[in-house]
Amino acid sequence: MKIKSIHQVKSKKFISQKGICFNLGSKIDVDNIFFSSGGGGTNTATTFVQQGFKTAFVGAVGQDVAGQEILRELKEMGVDIGFVFKTEKRPTNYSVIFGTGEDRTVLAYRGASELLENIPFLELRAKWFYLAPLSGKLSGITKEIVDFASKNNIKIAFNPGNSQLNLPKKVLEDIIVKVNVLILNQEEASILTGIPYNEEKSIFKKIDEICPGIAIMTKGPEGAVISDGKHIFEAKPPQIGIKDRTGAGDAFGSGFVAGFIKSSGSVEEGIQLGMANSLSCIRKWGAKAGILKKADKFEKIAIKKEICLGNNCKVK
Repeated sequence: MKIKSIHQVKSKKFISQKGICFNLGSKIDVDNIFFSSGGGGTNTATTFVQQGFKTAFVGAVGQDVAGQEILRELKEMGVDIGFVFKTEKRPTNYSVIFGTGEDRTVLAYRGASELLENIPFLELRAKWFYLAPLSGKLSGITKEIVDFASKNNIKIAFNPGNSQLNLPKKVLEDIIVKVNVLILNQEEASILTGIPYNEEKSIFKKIDEICPGIAIMTKGPEGAVISDGKHIFEAKPPQIGIKDRTGAGDAFGSGFVAGFIKSSGSVEEGIQLGMANSLSCIRKWGAKAGILKKADKFEKIAIKKEICLGNNCKVK
């Protein structure tokens, strides 16, 4: 929903130190409304299949019209839906997104996805798992999934949600130490490390201690910062017209992993495809309409690469 009459407030009660409000007891006019499918699992599956990877979605939907439409859409794109669990116990997940121009706020109903059962691990034969946020009780299976992947030489890209970041510290550290690519936004990076999100160097120093793989922190319109343990990469997007930021983080994360795989491990190539995918995504309404296809050309952006050895830093 696009709503002009929502106002921004500043408060230390919020992790981002900013919130939104509107008049209590009032009827609020909505300026525009748009419907589309989304969610971290299906958003990222869209990127991978359109970049030419054989892709399957593992998740749960309700036995309702929304669930049927999501499966139809995925199948039409070429995503394998043979691992999707269907349940009558809850409706398919649903979100209401407030778009205020600068950013968006999401009200999320965690429906059928939390009832995902009996993941057919023995049938999952993949080179990579992209693990999107798992909320509520479902977050408890994160370690089981990561342990399975690690034992079977499956590489892992992990984009944890708040429920996963609030797992017991020892459990979370046992998960992250097995991860090849860790993808966080600023709020999530702050929750994981306990460090204010604007103290980037301190955040990455802490993350590098627990994550041997690549760590990504997305910063919305300010771009992204990436560490491979030896270098810090920073990429800032150009100023462009924005229609909708929904799905931009998923587009960057999945685009990075796709570019990283295609280039046999180049962080720079991962950043380029991730940034291009994200910029294309926000030019259109919804989380999927702007996702790049394999043949799409895009303009590359400048990347700052910082090499830190002790107290000496060089930038190129």
